[in-house]
Amino acid sequence: MHTTESIAHPGVEELELSAVLHALSDPVRLRIVAKLAHSEGDHTCGSFALPVTKSTCTHHFKVLREAGVIQQRPQGTTRLNKLRREIGRAHV
Repeated sequence: MHTTESIAHPGVEELELSAVLHALSDPVRLRIVAKLAHSEGDHTCGSFALPVTKSTCTHHFKVLREAGVIQQRPQGTTRLNKLRREIGRAHV
């Protein structure tokens, strides 16, 4: 049986300014967002060459996703990441 992993993302109406600001307050997460903002398409977590362990990297992506800053989608055994651009239109 093949199942597709579901990754939870907050709706635009659920975004909270404090969560977004917290997510952007870390230099590593800000670096991730900057790369996504200046590029097109989706990126794997490993494509960022971050100076942290894999588990710490996973944590940073989770914080960004749960704050609504990025969107993730599964592809095989990895997750593809992109900047959630409609955040600018949210009433946060």
